[in-house]
Amino acid sequence: MSALASGWTDASSLGYPVLFGGVLLGSIVPIIPTGAVVGAAAAVATSTSQLSLPLVLLVATLAALLGDLVTFSICRFGGPAAVRWVARGQHTNRIEEVREQFRTHGWQIIVVGRLLPAGRIPVLLAAGALAYPWRRLVPAALLASFLWAVAYSLLGVVSGGLFDNPLIATLIAAVLILVVSGVVNLAASQRRKRRNAGERPKEPSS
Repeated sequence: MSALASGWTDASSLGYPVLFGGVLLGSIVPIIPTGAVVGAAAAVATSTSQLSLPLVLLVATLAALLGDLVTFSICRFGGPAAVRWVARGQHTNRIEEVREQFRTHGWQIIVVGRLLPAGRIPVLLAAGALAYPWRRLVPAALLASFLWAVAYSLLGVVSGGLFDNPLIATLIAAVLILVVSGVVNLAASQRRKRRNAGERPKEPSS
Protein backbone atom coordinates (compact mmCIF):
# COMPACT_ATOMS: atom_id res chain seq x y z
CA MET A 1 0.00 0.00 0.00
CA SER A 2 2.91 2.35 0.63
CA ALA A 3 4.07 1.71 -2.95
CA LEU A 4 0.62 2.71 -4.18
CA ALA A 5 0.76 5.86 -2.10
CA SER A 6 4.17 6.84 -3.44
CA GLY A 7 2.93 6.25 -6.97
CA TRP A 8 -0.15 8.39 -6.42
CA THR A 9 1.86 11.28 -4.98
CA ASP A 10 4.57 11.05 -7.65
CA ALA A 11 4.71 13.77 -10.29
CA SER A 12 4.23 11.15 -13.02
CA SER A 13 0.65 10.69 -11.76
CA LEU A 14 0.41 6.91 -12.02
CA GLY A 15 -2.48 6.89 -9.60
CA TYR A 16 -5.36 6.58 -12.06
CA PRO A 17 -3.91 3.62 -14.01
CA VAL A 18 -3.03 1.90 -10.71
CA LEU A 19 -6.52 2.54 -9.37
CA PHE A 20 -8.23 1.29 -12.54
CA GLY A 21 -6.02 -1.78 -12.86
CA GLY A 22 -6.25 -2.69 -9.18
CA VAL A 23 -10.04 -2.46 -9.04
CA LEU A 24 -10.50 -4.23 -12.39
CA LEU A 25 -8.16 -7.09 -11.51
CA GLY A 26 -9.58 -7.43 -8.01
CA SER A 27 -13.12 -7.54 -9.39
CA ILE A 28 -12.25 -10.47 -11.68
CA VAL A 29 -9.68 -12.30 -9.57
CA PRO A 30 -10.44 -11.41 -5.92
CA ILE A 31 -6.84 -11.31 -4.72
CA ILE A 32 -6.71 -7.53 -4.22
CA PRO A 33 -8.75 -5.68 -1.56
CA THR A 34 -10.39 -3.34 -4.06
CA GLY A 35 -12.14 -1.30 -1.38
CA ALA A 36 -8.79 -0.51 0.20
CA VAL A 37 -7.42 0.57 -3.19
CA VAL A 38 -10.32 3.00 -3.68
CA GLY A 39 -10.05 4.29 -0.12
CA ALA A 40 -6.33 4.86 -0.50
CA ALA A 41 -6.86 6.81 -3.73
CA ALA A 42 -9.55 8.95 -2.09
CA ALA A 43 -7.27 9.61 0.88
CA VAL A 44 -4.50 10.81 -1.42
CA ALA A 45 -6.98 12.95 -3.39
CA THR A 46 -8.10 14.57 -0.14
CA SER A 47 -4.62 15.15 1.31
CA THR A 48 -2.79 16.21 -1.90
CA SER A 49 -3.46 17.89 -5.23
CA GLN A 50 -2.13 14.98 -7.27
CA LEU A 51 -5.51 13.26 -7.69
CA SER A 52 -9.03 14.54 -8.18
CA LEU A 53 -11.71 12.96 -5.99
CA PRO A 54 -14.41 13.09 -8.72
CA LEU A 55 -12.01 11.35 -11.11
CA VAL A 56 -11.21 8.75 -8.45
CA LEU A 57 -14.94 8.04 -8.17
CA LEU A 58 -15.31 7.85 -11.96
CA VAL A 59 -12.31 5.57 -12.51
CA ALA A 60 -13.26 3.28 -9.62
CA THR A 61 -16.86 3.05 -10.82
CA LEU A 62 -15.89 2.19 -14.40
CA ALA A 63 -13.29 -0.37 -13.31
CA ALA A 64 -15.71 -2.05 -10.90
CA LEU A 65 -18.45 -2.11 -13.56
CA LEU A 66 -16.16 -3.62 -16.17
CA GLY A 67 -14.91 -6.22 -13.70
CA ASP A 68 -18.45 -7.22 -12.77
CA LEU A 69 -19.51 -7.51 -16.41
CA VAL A 70 -16.48 -9.67 -17.20
CA THR A 71 -17.24 -11.92 -14.21
CA PHE A 72 -20.90 -12.15 -15.24
CA SER A 73 -19.87 -13.09 -18.79
CA ILE A 74 -17.65 -15.86 -17.46
CA CYS A 75 -20.50 -17.18 -15.30
CA ARG A 76 -23.00 -17.07 -18.15
CA PHE A 77 -20.95 -18.18 -21.17
CA GLY A 78 -17.81 -19.78 -19.76
CA GLY A 79 -19.08 -23.32 -19.21
CA PRO A 80 -18.92 -25.53 -16.10
CA ALA A 81 -15.15 -25.30 -15.66
CA ALA A 82 -15.19 -21.49 -15.76
CA VAL A 83 -18.12 -21.32 -13.34
CA ARG A 84 -16.30 -23.62 -10.92
CA TRP A 85 -13.26 -21.34 -11.14
CA VAL A 86 -15.37 -18.28 -10.26
CA ALA A 87 -17.18 -20.19 -7.50
CA ARG A 88 -14.03 -21.50 -5.83
CA GLY A 89 -14.12 -20.90 -2.09
CA GLN A 90 -17.86 -20.18 -2.12
CA HIS A 91 -20.29 -22.22 -0.02
CA THR A 92 -22.88 -24.11 -2.08
CA ASN A 93 -25.73 -23.30 0.31
CA ARG A 94 -24.85 -19.59 0.13
CA ILE A 95 -24.99 -19.66 -3.68
CA GLU A 96 -28.36 -21.43 -3.64
CA GLU A 97 -29.70 -18.94 -1.09
CA VAL A 98 -28.69 -15.99 -3.26
CA ARG A 99 -30.14 -17.67 -6.35
CA GLU A 100 -33.55 -17.93 -4.69
CA GLN A 101 -33.38 -14.29 -3.59
CA PHE A 102 -32.33 -13.27 -7.08
CA ARG A 103 -35.47 -14.73 -8.65
CA THR A 104 -37.58 -12.45 -6.45
CA HIS A 105 -35.56 -9.24 -6.16
CA GLY A 106 -33.35 -9.13 -9.26
CA TRP A 107 -31.55 -5.81 -9.61
CA GLN A 108 -31.80 -4.99 -5.90
CA ILE A 109 -29.70 -8.07 -5.13
CA ILE A 110 -27.06 -6.88 -7.61
CA VAL A 111 -26.76 -3.57 -5.77
CA VAL A 112 -26.71 -5.11 -2.29
CA GLY A 113 -24.30 -7.85 -3.35
CA ARG A 114 -21.76 -5.28 -4.58
CA LEU A 115 -21.87 -3.38 -1.30
CA LEU A 116 -21.61 -6.36 1.05
CA PRO A 117 -18.25 -8.10 1.58
CA ALA A 118 -18.23 -11.53 -0.12
CA GLY A 119 -21.66 -10.80 -1.61
CA ARG A 120 -20.68 -9.97 -5.18
CA ILE A 121 -19.54 -13.39 -6.46
CA PRO A 122 -22.64 -15.37 -5.35
CA VAL A 123 -24.87 -12.71 -6.95
CA LEU A 124 -23.00 -12.78 -10.26
CA LEU A 125 -23.03 -16.58 -10.22
CA ALA A 126 -26.81 -16.49 -9.74
CA ALA A 127 -27.23 -13.87 -12.47
CA GLY A 128 -25.20 -15.95 -14.91
CA ALA A 129 -27.00 -19.19 -14.08
CA LEU A 130 -30.40 -17.52 -14.54
CA ALA A 131 -29.30 -15.75 -17.77
CA TYR A 132 -30.20 -12.35 -16.36
CA PRO A 133 -30.72 -9.96 -19.32
CA TRP A 134 -28.01 -7.44 -20.14
CA ARG A 135 -30.51 -4.57 -20.40
CA ARG A 136 -31.28 -5.02 -16.70
CA LEU A 137 -27.85 -6.08 -15.55
CA VAL A 138 -25.84 -3.13 -16.86
CA PRO A 139 -27.89 -0.31 -15.20
CA ALA A 140 -28.05 -2.24 -11.91
CA ALA A 141 -24.32 -3.02 -12.00
CA LEU A 142 -23.53 0.63 -12.83
CA LEU A 143 -25.56 1.87 -9.87
CA ALA A 144 -23.99 -0.75 -7.61
CA SER A 145 -20.47 0.14 -8.74
CA PHE A 146 -21.06 3.86 -8.18
CA LEU A 147 -22.51 3.39 -4.68
CA TRP A 148 -19.64 1.03 -3.85
CA ALA A 149 -17.06 3.57 -5.03
CA VAL A 150 -18.74 6.34 -3.01
CA ALA A 151 -18.91 4.22 0.14
CA TYR A 152 -15.24 3.28 0.13
CA SER A 153 -14.12 6.73 -1.00
CA LEU A 154 -15.86 8.25 2.03
CA LEU A 155 -13.63 6.25 4.35
CA GLY A 156 -10.62 7.49 2.43
CA VAL A 157 -11.89 11.07 2.63
CA VAL A 158 -12.21 10.74 6.40
CA SER A 159 -8.63 9.56 6.80
CA GLY A 160 -7.35 12.12 4.30
CA GLY A 161 -9.10 14.89 6.20
CA LEU A 162 -7.53 13.82 9.49
CA PHE A 163 -3.95 13.41 8.28
CA ASP A 164 -1.99 15.76 6.01
CA ASN A 165 0.59 13.09 5.25
CA PRO A 166 -0.69 11.13 2.21
CA LEU A 167 1.15 7.96 3.21
CA ILE A 168 -0.39 7.91 6.70
CA ALA A 169 -3.81 8.81 5.26
CA THR A 170 -3.52 5.94 2.77
CA LEU A 171 -2.55 3.42 5.44
CA ILE A 172 -5.32 4.56 7.79
CA ALA A 173 -7.88 4.38 4.97
CA ALA A 174 -6.81 0.82 4.15
CA VAL A 175 -7.04 -0.23 7.80
CA LEU A 176 -10.45 1.42 8.23
CA ILE A 177 -11.84 -0.33 5.16
CA LEU A 178 -10.49 -3.73 6.14
CA VAL A 179 -11.92 -3.36 9.66
CA VAL A 180 -15.34 -2.21 8.40
CA SER A 181 -15.44 -5.01 5.82
CA GLY A 182 -14.54 -7.58 8.46
CA VAL A 183 -17.21 -6.36 10.86
CA VAL A 184 -19.92 -6.32 8.17
CA ASN A 185 -18.89 -9.76 6.95
CA LEU A 186 -18.96 -11.15 10.50
CA ALA A 187 -22.38 -9.64 11.17
CA ALA A 188 -23.77 -11.10 7.94
CA SER A 189 -22.32 -14.52 8.78
CA GLN A 190 -23.85 -14.48 12.26
CA ARG A 191 -27.22 -13.44 10.84
CA ARG A 192 -27.17 -16.33 8.35
CA LYS A 193 -26.29 -18.79 11.12
CA ARG A 194 -29.20 -17.60 13.27
CA ARG A 195 -31.59 -17.81 10.33
CA ASN A 196 -30.42 -21.31 9.42
CA ALA A 197 -30.76 -22.41 13.05
CA GLY A 198 -34.30 -21.09 13.13
CA GLU A 199 -35.21 -22.97 9.94
CA ARG A 200 -34.09 -26.37 11.22
CA PRO A 201 -37.05 -28.65 11.89
CA LYS A 202 -37.66 -29.38 15.53
CA GLU A 203 -37.36 -32.97 16.66
CA PRO A 204 -40.71 -34.49 17.76
CA SER A 205 -41.04 -34.82 21.48
CA SER A 206 -41.38 -38.31 22.83
